[in-house]
Amino acid sequence: MGAAVRWEALAAVPAKSSRSSMSWSVGAGNPSSAANRRIHSRSVIVTTGNDRRMDRLQAKVITVSDSAFAGERPDRTGPLLVSGLEAAGFVVTERLTVPDGVREVSDALRIAAKGFSGLVVTTGGTGFGPRDLTPEGTLAVLDREAPGLAEAMRSVNPLGRLTRGRAGTVGRCLVLNVPGSPAGGMESLEAMLDVLPHALALLVDNGAAHPVPPTEPARPVDPG
Repeated sequence: MGAAVRWEALAAVPAKSSRSSMSWSVGAGNPSSAANRRIHSRSVIVTTGNDRRMDRLQAKVITVSDSAFAGERPDRTGPLLVSGLEAAGFVVTERLTVPDGVREVSDALRIAAKGFSGLVVTTGGTGFGPRDLTPEGTLAVLDREAPGLAEAMRSVNPLGRLTRGRAGTVGRCLVLNVPGSPAGGMESLEAMLDVLPHALALLVDNGAAHPVPPTEPARPVDPG
């Protein structure tokens, strides 16, 4: 049986974008299942009409943390990533908080990617702890890996060698796993910002023109 998904209806959206909250539970239909927990999200509803932000790149942020999900500590990295993405021109349409775990991460990614074209960034669960299972949950969902992106994120800091984060595509979504620390999460995102628009354009339209790297002027040929 597939994962049970329970949605709470969103309020009607006014003419301009507004904030609303939603939640669902993910599990196998067994109320006692450890996977049957509530996933909370805070959504920014982007509407059509005169709101030109629909033309901009869209993103979702998923915080993976048992303690943040339980309310035992604040989520510091998720809001920072939202601010960084918005400053780079993205519209962040949804922010979620889920517990650690392969099933929890994979279910959240499937729901986030369904019918969505854009960037999905997860933060947390990429280390060596026994509950750090975000890479495993991500691999269960990815259609194709993008190892170059994961390697670039790891290379920005010597401590990046301790992160197991993955990157890849799910349908028309690009998924990035960044560390859970505020500094590590932001450094990893910033390392990607220059290539994300082109990567996302290729996912939507394979005919997108490839960027041309700067070249040096041609040197004259020595006639001798």
